[in-house]
Amino acid sequence: MRFGLTILTDLPWAEAGPRWRAAEEMGFDHAWTYDHLVWGGLPESPWTGAVPTLAAAAATTQRIGLGTLVTAPNFRHPYPFLRDVQALEGIADGRVLLGLGVGGDRDSKVLGGEALSTRERVDRFQEFVTLLARLRDEDHVDADGRWFATRDARTLPPLRRTPFLVAANGPRSLRFSARAGDGWVTTGPHAETTLEGWYDGLARARDTYEEALVAAGREPADLPRYLLADTGRVGPAGFALASLGAFEDMAGRAAELGFTDLVTHWPRTEQPYAGDDRVLEQVADALPRLRG
Repeated sequence: MRFGLTILTDLPWAEAGPRWRAAEEMGFDHAWTYDHLVWGGLPESPWTGAVPTLAAAAATTQRIGLGTLVTAPNFRHPYPFLRDVQALEGIADGRVLLGLGVGGDRDSKVLGGEALSTRERVDRFQEFVTLLARLRDEDHVDADGRWFATRDARTLPPLRRTPFLVAANGPRSLRFSARAGDGWVTTGPHAETTLEGWYDGLARARDTYEEALVAAGREPADLPRYLLADTGRVGPAGFALASLGAFEDMAGRAAELGFTDLVTHWPRTEQPYAGDDRVLEQVADALPRLRG
């Protein structure tokens, strides 16, 4: 079992930088941030870009994996984003973990984008990932999609050390993640209002994902599975850092469900993710035992 911390970009780097370094020093395996123009959880908050934040984090750490949870096509085109990731892969010396997801539609609305149905947003996301994978694997790429196009897109240098971790909760997206991803990211079911219901939904999603892997001719044991915890829908019990006991319980339940990685959030002084830094320190001390 591996463990990660998500650090939001609402703080100035002078305050956030020490947190990224501390995540490594505390022994976490990876650290993440959201990739948005504006995040719906803090719509009136200061906010900065994910890619330069991760580049700065890479320059001040040595070991820890660094990732996006998640990058979405709401304000990105696959080709310029590939160029950003290529640079980031070099700066981080191969420590980038690229979480890719449909995302919310707030960023698209900010840019005056048309209103899309859920099906259309999923269609666009799948086209985004498919073209991004082509740009990773090919050169001189021509594409004519509904949402994205390229003409003779040069792609050097090769992107070879950055896994595409495709986020999915619903059945259609789970099947796509099983076909297209180098790993799976999930926040669990959105409709559940109890913690036990959330775990039950995770089990159903796990089963769907594994069935889709087998159908795609892939070995389920080969791909990592990242559980992004801290669902506010089920109250305080949904925050993994509510207490050391809560984190231990969630890590155990996640492992039983077949997840290889559990990601929580650096505690904030207020919601969302309100918590106590002392619990984070207790969890960090317990990580060697929890990896067992």
